[in-house]
Amino acid sequence: MSKVAVKKKVEAEEKATRLADVKVYARKIWLAGLGAYAKAGQEGSEYFKELIKTGETVEKQGKQLVSEQVDAANSQIDSVKNSVTSNVSSVRNKVDVQLDKIEKAFDARVASGLNRIGIPSKHDVEALSAKLDALSALLEHAARSK
Repeated sequence: MSKVAVKKKVEAEEKATRLADVKVYARKIWLAGLGAYAKAGQEGSEYFKELIKTGETVEKQGKQLVSEQVDAANSQIDSVKNSVTSNVSSVRNKVDVQLDKIEKAFDARVASGLNRIGIPSKHDVEALSAKLDALSALLEHAARSK
């Protein structure tokens, strides 16, 4: 019986040792979890601040890039606008020259047609009016001298 008592005593001691080991491991696991939580809270806020700084830097770079692209687009628009304005002015001048030529040709043909049917031109009427003025002046002079 003594073997049975010793055996029970050894089993009881092994159970106590295992239970103590489990308690130690459980405590270590608890402390590891608590430490991880504390470290995550501490480093998490620092990491969050770092993320904010990185975000601000990226935002600045993005704004600068957008600004550069807008300036480049505006420059291209101004260039195209100036080119179009120049082309329009050139075409307008050519059209004006052509219209002047057409107008002069039309005036010449109308004057020629009117002259053929015996209607005097503006120049003819002005010349005749000048002659009448000269004759009127001579008549008045002759009337005064008498």
